[in-house]
Amino acid sequence: MILSLILAVDEEGGIGKNNQLPWHIRSDLQRFKSLTMGHHIVMGRKTYEAIGKPLPGRVMIVLSRRKGFHPEGCLVVNSLESAIELAREKHETELFIIGGGETFSQSIAMVDKIYLTTVHARVSADVFSPRIITSEWKLVHFEKITPDEKDEYGSDFRILIRNSRKY
Repeated sequence: MILSLILAVDEEGGIGKNNQLPWHIRSDLQRFKSLTMGHHIVMGRKTYEAIGKPLPGRVMIVLSRRKGFHPEGCLVVNSLESAIELAREKHETELFIIGGGETFSQSIAMVDKIYLTTVHARVSADVFSPRIITSEWKLVHFEKITPDEKDEYGSDFRILIRNSRKY
């Protein structure tokens, strides 16, 4: 099973503000949907609460230690390792970690692949991505996205794979 991060960052590594995405980029949201459709996705409780509902066509695994937290239509586990094992048991081929900051930090050393959108903006974020050590990664795809009337900002989209992993 491939373990992947999928995230969008501003030019300073910001990923969120007040438990929300600090931008609206329709093309990136469509890409997110296309990439994750039919797969298991893992997120922390705060990220789930920001989304507010299960995303159609995906199995949502929420990380939480909060007793009694069982959102309808989601699986809840208390560790990233449990989420990975659960997805493996269900024969998942690619597990997507979608946020937030703490979950990204816990998983960055484990992941095989990163789907990274860099938003051409500097927002006053209060949550940041863990540092991606570029020497550990190989760029396998790059795409420059010019904003249109439905995208708040332009962006770059990259797919990175860890140097030590074979596909």
